[in-house]
Amino acid sequence: MSAKLISGTEIREEILAEIDAEVKEIKAKHGVVPGLATILVGESPASISYVTLKIQTAHRLGFKEIQDNQSDDISTEDLLKLIDQYNNDDSIHGILVQLPLPDQIDEKKILNAIDPDKDVDGFHPVNVGRLMIGGSEVKFPPCTPAGIQEMIIRAGVETSGAEVVVVGRSNIVGKPIANMMFQKGEGANSTVTVVHTRTKDLAGHCKRADILIVAAGVPGLVKPEWIKPGACVIDVGVNRIGEKISEKTGKKIAILSGDVDFDAAKEIAGSITPVPGGVGPMTITMLMKNTLKSLKFKLGII
Repeated sequence: MSAKLISGTEIREEILAEIDAEVKEIKAKHGVVPGLATILVGESPASISYVTLKIQTAHRLGFKEIQDNQSDDISTEDLLKLIDQYNNDDSIHGILVQLPLPDQIDEKKILNAIDPDKDVDGFHPVNVGRLMIGGSEVKFPPCTPAGIQEMIIRAGVETSGAEVVVVGRSNIVGKPIANMMFQKGEGANSTVTVVHTRTKDLAGHCKRADILIVAAGVPGLVKPEWIKPGACVIDVGVNRIGEKISEKTGKKIAILSGDVDFDAAKEIAGSITPVPGGVGPMTITMLMKNTLKSLKFKLGII
């Protein structure tokens, strides 16, 4: 029997509908809407595409959205001044600087300059610390890990006491989702193992997992024989492995692959995310949720 498909596209629509309803209620009661400022430096096609999706989603939800495009020769000092401007703008509740930044800019200094209470990406060291402490200290969990946890919860997967194996130790996905899964709370209370390139017997660790979260960036890394029958498999990998001609548009489009052999894995797993259409759609969704949370913190309603 094929695994239950955990569709990020469907879950995204559920969450966006919830956010939309909350925004309308807050606007009616308090006369304000969430404000998001997105700073884009340069003209990277990938960054422009991603930022465009953020803008479209924010507008759909009735957010105030400021798209601030800067030339790729901007200095660190000028970018810091711009961030300070948004830090002090009461109508802006979330500030996002699209990465990567040009070589002349001190990326660490830029990210650390964002007010932690407006850091809706969850990358500021203060928010990383809050995430580590857990519980009520957490304000803005990083968007991709937050999306992963939300998918697990909404798919009805039991996490309490579950063996969770995270493949990958990045600061963006691996480390934060591991931390989130062993905290006390909904969608957590798990026993977590993190594996990586230096791990001995990678396959053996994966086979123990009730919930297997793979964020290694290696196409087809996890083989079907590594998967415990009935396990929940969350594939975070989005790897470009070639191109094909779209039947709809006649244009070239990327062929994408996850870190898991999906076709074989779905015959063993109990539930699984597809690529594309799995974790990917959740990242921007959780960014919107964090921006709404920032406004709610300011209003004192959470």
